[in-house]
Order: sequence, then C-alpha cells, then structure tokens
Amino acid sequence: MKSSSSEKCLNMGMVSPFFLSSLFLTFIFFLFILYSPDPLKVMSKHNLDQKNLVLVKPPHGDEVEKNCDLFQGRWVPDLRGSQYTNWSCRTIPESKNCFMHGRQDRDFLNWRWKPDKCDLPRFDPKAFLEFVRGKKLAFVGDSVARNHMESLLCLLSNVETPRDQYKDSDDRKRIWYFPNHDFTLMILWTKFLVSGEERVINGTSSGIFDLHLDKVDEEWTRDIPSVDYIIISDAHWFFRPIYLHDGGEVVGCVYCNEPNVTDHGVAFALRLAFRSALRYINRCKKCRARVTLIRTFSPAHFEQGAWNTGGRCNRTTPFGEEEINLGGNEWEMRSMQVEEVEKARKGGQKRGNRFGILDVTKAMLMRPDGHPGEFWGNKWMKGYNDCVHWCLPGPIDIWSDFLMAVLRREAALVPR
Repeated sequence: MKSSSSEKCLNMGMVSPFFLSSLFLTFIFFLFILYSPDPLKVMSKHNLDQKNLVLVKPPHGDEVEKNCDLFQGRWVPDLRGSQYTNWSCRTIPESKNCFMHGRQDRDFLNWRWKPDKCDLPRFDPKAFLEFVRGKKLAFVGDSVARNHMESLLCLLSNVETPRDQYKDSDDRKRIWYFPNHDFTLMILWTKFLVSGEERVINGTSSGIFDLHLDKVDEEWTRDIPSVDYIIISDAHWFFRPIYLHDGGEVVGCVYCNEPNVTDHGVAFALRLAFRSALRYINRCKKCRARVTLIRTFSPAHFEQGAWNTGGRCNRTTPFGEEEINLGGNEWEMRSMQVEEVEKARKGGQKRGNRFGILDVTKAMLMRPDGHPGEFWGNKWMKGYNDCVHWCLPGPIDIWSDFLMAVLRREAALVPR
C-alpha cells in the first residue's frame, strides 16, 4: 500500500527535529574537541597509572629543562627498541658488537629512561646535526668516553654517513666528518686527563703510574683550541697503583701501601685530575669552546669476582632503584665530579664559559644487563668478561638523549 503525500510530510516533520538536534549536538562536541586543551583528560572516568606508560607527553616550552631533573628517574619498558642495529651501523667496533659475538637476548634494548617529573625527549639525529652544523665536538677521556662517541656516531649515521677522516697508529684518536653538515666528531684519548707515565722496571711495564697533577695531558689539549663543544669523562684508569705529584713533590698515592706516603684513594686523585682539566679550559685564552660537559662515572657490574678473578655480568634485565647502592664508591666519585663542575661553572662566569653535567651514574647503576660480558670477542684476553664498557646498541644510547638536552640548554645560556 502506497503512502500518501500527507503521510510523507508527516514523517518528514517527525524526522527533521531529531536530525537537527543530532547535528547540533555533533557540532557542539566538535567544538569541545577542537578547543579543549586536553579532552581525553576531561572525558576519562579513571586516572591513568602513569607508571605503566611508555610515553608521557612533555610539558610545553622550556618547562622540562627549567623545572625537571632529567637524571632522577627509572627505566620503563619501551618496545620501540634502539634507533639502529649492529647491521645498520657499520662503525660499531667488534668489542662492542655483542650480537655478532653470540648474545641472544634482546630485551635489554626495550627500556627507556623516564625522569620522575617529566619526559626525556628521544634523541633526534636530524635536529642534533642541525644544531652542531659547522661545529666541532670532542669527547675527551678513556675507552668509555670512546664508547659514548661510537654510540653517537651510530645514531647520527641514520641521517648521514660520516667520513673517516683520521686514525692514529694506536687507533685511539679518531676523527669523523659529516660533510653535509660541516660537523666534526672526535675522540681525544687520555688515561688520566693530566700527565702520567707508567714506571718501567728492568725493561718491563710495572703497572705503577706517576701522575703530575699540575700538568694536563697534551694528548688532548693540543686539539682543544679548535673545538666548540667538549665532553669530558674519565675514571677507570685510576683503579691501579698511582703516585701523585704536584710541583715536583709526591703528595700522595692510590693503592701504594707505603708507610710514608698517604693513600688518598681513587676519588681524591680523580678530583684533582678533573680540577686541573677544568681549570685549563677556563684559563685557555686561545680556546673557542664555550660549553664543556662532564659525564659522571659510569659504573662497572662485575659479580662473583673482579675483572681478573672470574667476575661476570650476565643479567638480562635492569635493576630497580631499591637494588642499587647510592652510598658506594661509584656515587662518591659521581658526587665529586658534580662538585668540581660547580666550581668550574663559577670560575667560568666572567669568561662566558658554560659547564654542565651529564649525570648518568644513577641510570647506569641500574643497567647490569647492558655490558658485553663474555660477548666481546677479545683475542688476547680469553676467559675475561667486559663488565665496564657497553654493548652497541644498548643502554649507553641514552647518554645521547641526555647530551642533546643538556647541550642545548647550556649553549642557549652562552653570552652573545
């Protein structure tokens, strides 16, 4: 039976008010979504447990840098993993290429450092290369400093393949050049930051060193005048018998066991070495660097012995904060480095020099799972585990997240 025209009009009359009401409500909801600063927060019936979130939206503007301590936090799961692999990065040295040497577990890559009160932005290689365009950046320190440089090199290689510009005969000093950005990256290798030599007894290396605290090591200072950004770190060579000299006199020692010489300990010797290095930078009139960063002590994780007595590091997950010791030697050295940075910062104010800190110690105390361990392929020290350096890729990659955040902040405060 066909509907009459009057019935059609009646039905249209009933539908139109409903349709118009729905359209109006849709429009109001659209305006709410468009102009609400955080619509999901308003609409949510329950508060989210942020401890289980991988990503937390960072505050706007400079709020993160001004009000947040990036170095107080915890490791949280992050299934995005590393930004590179041991296949995509061709510059990984064999001793850090843990997967090549048989490491099977990969979960240690799926963690990200989460500061307690903000978010640490993930390293952006494109933005970093733009920031350092036309500049020179030097890592100064031992093999762990080089470990950091190698990590950064892999991250930047995702954007541009660097040119291997220089390697000395000992493969310690290395220089890489990124021609598209006119950026130079280098490692200036030094055992102690200050001048030091090993004692030779009957033609044989003794393992005993003499350090001259009033003389900086020319192996790194000769290249510093042309560098724009300096990242200094050092420590692991200080864990051996050392005699400390100042002004031609022996002022103490480390592990010397002599009745007439005071054993001041590792932290004391390291403090004076850093003080000399930072003082040199502050007083260097021909140096163009205006930002110097100190990376704090990177802890080793030997268990069941020392490096030469069967110590190993075969854990596969991070520690929680309750499992680490913030009162041990590692934290003492870290605190000493922070104190010396503050002294250098005050001394550099008149000269326009900025000094900052890459405070990695707490974060890395929690990462016993990130070392090569037995997977480092050393031909000359079979049976020894490397629980000092870090796998690439691995937890050390977070150091470049810290580097980018702190370097930007310090550079922005350099007087123009």
